[in-house]
Amino acid sequence: MFLDAFHTQHTDNTISISAEQGSAFAKEIAGDFNPIHNVGAKRFVVPGDLLFALVLNRYGLSKSMSVRFSGMVGADRTLVLPEVDKGTIDIVDAEGKAYLHLEHSGETSHDAALIEDLTRSYVAFSGQNFPFIMVPLLEKHQVMFNPRRPLVIYESMAFELTDLDISQPSLELANTSLIVNGKRGDALFEFNIVAGGQRVGTGIKKLIVSGLQPFDAELMDGVIAEFDQLRAQYAR
Repeated sequence: MFLDAFHTQHTDNTISISAEQGSAFAKEIAGDFNPIHNVGAKRFVVPGDLLFALVLNRYGLSKSMSVRFSGMVGADRTLVLPEVDKGTIDIVDAEGKAYLHLEHSGETSHDAALIEDLTRSYVAFSGQNFPFIMVPLLEKHQVMFNPRRPLVIYESMAFELTDLDISQPSLELANTSLIVNGKRGDALFEFNIVAGGQRVGTGIKKLIVSGLQPFDAELMDGVIAEFDQLRAQYAR
């Protein structure tokens, strides 16, 4: 399984993710070069997309799925994946702190190839959020996060599929919107799931952007340049 390299299985229902594993997933699979996923980061955070991928692999792909994140997972945190699946699942650590809430319903597939294809497609789409999707949206609304203390939180994601008898699904951006409330913004990225040239599903991802300030093209260009530099350094 392609996720084996990005987590450690301890028992049938407990796993952990090291900084090295989480960082490798962010860069190699998601194309995400956010410094909080760097090995050695002061407050390293496991990529939310890796948690979603592991949950999808364990519980299967359902026609209706929603994921909400309630905490940021640090390196080497032991996570408990419930053995009983009643359609509502909470991923917690050994102390009972919750990090991810999953709800799923409808027909469910455990086809490993389909799950991997959808996982890779979603994670690749998610990895394009910054700068390709986020920056034009912020510029449109003339706001931006504080470049000295960027705070963008992956809050939730949900999708609906009309068919599970598909292969090689891909994601396409359908629409973006930003709801600004003072110094906080809710960024919504709507997407279509496409297979065989047909739309087979729709979904939405929500990010919370805090510390909003007036958009400054020069400051944003500096953030993008730093991001591009990190990506170039990793590619060497």
